[in-house]
Amino acid sequence: MNIDFSKSADGLVPAIIQDNKTAKVLMLGYMNPDAMAQTAATKKVTFYSRSKKRLWVKGETSGNFLIVVSMGQDCDDDTILIKVDPVGPVCHTGSDTCFNEENKGNFLFELEATIQDRKKNPQKESYTNQLFNKGINKIAQKVGEEAVELVIEAKDDNKELFLGEAADLMYHYLVLLTAKGYSLDDVINVLKNRN
Repeated sequence: MNIDFSKSADGLVPAIIQDNKTAKVLMLGYMNPDAMAQTAATKKVTFYSRSKKRLWVKGETSGNFLIVVSMGQDCDDDTILIKVDPVGPVCHTGSDTCFNEENKGNFLFELEATIQDRKKNPQKESYTNQLFNKGINKIAQKVGEEAVELVIEAKDDNKELFLGEAADLMYHYLVLLTAKGYSLDDVINVLKNRN
């Protein structure tokens, strides 16, 4: 990146922080060259704090770090856009964003995150964990069963049953993706490449 820090009298440029998954703007901070370099090196967003007069790693006290996914610049080379995966609430008030907005994204990604969490942190009574414990063959079989049930319901005109089977298929499909070590993003990338 080639940011022109000289455009500002104090040598600071705005850094817009955006959630990588939801595209929600989370906050705005300021960076000098050292903050930008440290952010790029550590993959944790580091600002220059105008009140503390020093570098400040977002989350250094709270643990609510902003993990860098990508960094870019605007057309005038005087603003940084940083896409992140936030760890916890972003605002010091406890809000998801510094603009007091909920950082909700696509529900499928939230459901996928829950399924991935069940794989990493099993819960005894969880249906998802029961599926994982049965192994890949049983999970794949369940996806096949749900697909057949959806096809059967597609022939009729019962909206509730059809959508219920579509939801069952989608859930089990996400479990299968997770069991195989893949994600919705992987599938989306394949679809984008085919477009």
